[in-house]
Amino acid sequence: MARYTGPACRLCRREGMKLFIKGTKCFTPKCPVEKRAFPPGQHGQLRVKLSDYGIQLREKQKVKRIYGVLERQFSRYFGLAQKEKGVTGQQLLEMLESRLDNVMYRMGFATSRDEGRLLVRHRAVTVNGKRVDIPSYTVKVGDVISAAPKREGQAARMKDNLERTKDRPPAAWIQVDAAQLKGVITRLPQKDDIGMAIQEQLIVELYSK
Repeated sequence: MARYTGPACRLCRREGMKLFIKGTKCFTPKCPVEKRAFPPGQHGQLRVKLSDYGIQLREKQKVKRIYGVLERQFSRYFGLAQKEKGVTGQQLLEMLESRLDNVMYRMGFATSRDEGRLLVRHRAVTVNGKRVDIPSYTVKVGDVISAAPKREGQAARMKDNLERTKDRPPAAWIQVDAAQLKGVITRLPQKDDIGMAIQEQLIVELYSK
């Protein structure tokens, strides 16, 4: 499974905003974005005016990094979004938001999407009673996501994460039962559910060149 393994906080600094890659650290004063609010590197503090292409590219990179997908996979998502009915940009965000590793993060079972990906890969999650170990698995309305049986260690980790993320606003499209370590997808996610400033039209314009 290909994934980015470099310094995560550099990605947030490069995009000039918190992408919440490091989980609870992003909510503390230790967050590098708060201490060094400029891009990394020798020339990070220089003011550079981006071209239209540069602005579009930065928006695409930002969304890729939020959801932890690489270029080839992101391009595949965009191709699928183009084939769906509706607005391409919104369809793209809906697909990314419906990934199982993101759902784990939204439910509070994981402190970050990266941890959600790890829990899924370790077969600690079931969807409708069946174990799923594919982080990119797309959830649907009515799906029930829960901790897998006979995985006490991972279940304890999820309970601990729920306590650590209790102050995080709950996802409006998921009904979470913390006591049972279970969540139900009540509707498809929408752009407003993301809670971050994303201009998906810039990504569509970039791929339309």
